[in-house]
Amino acid sequence: MLTPLVEMDGDEMTRILWKMIKDELILPFVDLKTEYYDLGLVKRDQTRDQITIDAAEATKRLGVAVKCATITPNAARMTEYNLHEMWKSPNGTIRSRLDGTVFRTPITIPTIHPVVKNWEKPITIARHAYGDVYKSVEIRVPDEGTAKLVFEGKGGQREEVVVHEFKGAGVLQGMHNTDKSIRSFAHSCFKFAIDTKQDLWFSTKDTISKKYDAQFRLIFEEVFEEYKQKFEELGLTYFYTLIDDAVARVIRSKGGYIWACKNYDGDVMSDMVSTAFGSLAMMTSVLVSPDGKYEYEAAHGTVTRHYYKYLKGEETSTNPMATIFAWSGALRKRGEMDNLPDLVRYAEALEGACFDTLAEGICTKDLAGLMEGITPQPVNSAGFIGSIRERLERRLS
Repeated sequence: MLTPLVEMDGDEMTRILWKMIKDELILPFVDLKTEYYDLGLVKRDQTRDQITIDAAEATKRLGVAVKCATITPNAARMTEYNLHEMWKSPNGTIRSRLDGTVFRTPITIPTIHPVVKNWEKPITIARHAYGDVYKSVEIRVPDEGTAKLVFEGKGGQREEVVVHEFKGAGVLQGMHNTDKSIRSFAHSCFKFAIDTKQDLWFSTKDTISKKYDAQFRLIFEEVFEEYKQKFEELGLTYFYTLIDDAVARVIRSKGGYIWACKNYDGDVMSDMVSTAFGSLAMMTSVLVSPDGKYEYEAAHGTVTRHYYKYLKGEETSTNPMATIFAWSGALRKRGEMDNLPDLVRYAEALEGACFDTLAEGICTKDLAGLMEGITPQPVNSAGFIGSIRERLERRLS
């Protein structure tokens, strides 16, 4: 390696797997160079979350990052970890700083068939990574009163609309987005479609949200004009429809395209797609900025239930596939950017070794009940990673 990866460590069971993957599958084969940031909740609290900002800025500087799953604290976590503050999602902070789009794609294998029987190819979810409910502000309305949406411009312009005349208690939420972020989202989606040679679908609800969602549609149409010729040359299609129609079309489709969604839609639909293809632990996730910075991560959480079992000394069978593919994706991209074909070949061999292992029926317990046409051999996490290492050594010998 010439240029370091930005390495972002995480929390709970995925942190345990992170070390196992490095020790067994990476360090014996790669002269690994990383710039390390501990994004575990304890360190984030100690640094008042400055370490998350530092990791995001390092990604801008070095171009490629790999991230372990992290805890986004709620009230229970505040107590459990004795936190100074209920820190924001590290993923949200990093996405905002990179102005990136999250692309999530299922890892498919022949022995696990999608729940939707007509799906033949993976569906990639492109999730807008800024704004909407994730940067919303909220008010608990205690009694009667008038809720208003007010904009006061620097030039003196003022616009005010009544949201609701409350006759009793309720709740109020305000969301926002920016043309700049939506435009970056559109560019990332069209570029990724061209890079992966896949059709692009985009969906909102502009018939109901005639300004907010409509702005997304208008900007996508405008940005598409810059890529239209390349789409035509590659025989690709850009397709817009309403979110409810998109859901129906996705279920009837054969897959093999990118489905671009607003932030909340993408959050929900990526879990739906991954589960329908087999398991949330079998899904890649990469954050791509408009200027070509990449952050690879697992699409799932920190597997808290398994972590508590691990702390008790109990055996766990946690699926590490998404985390392994985060590493392989980051190393492949680093190899491509630095013109290191051996590093690219290693990343391909690592993924191939994972597929070799699963093809023989060796798997974690979450996959054992999903496999068809083969006798599953469920093993614990260490056993699964050890089996992958054996096959990786064969591929590299």
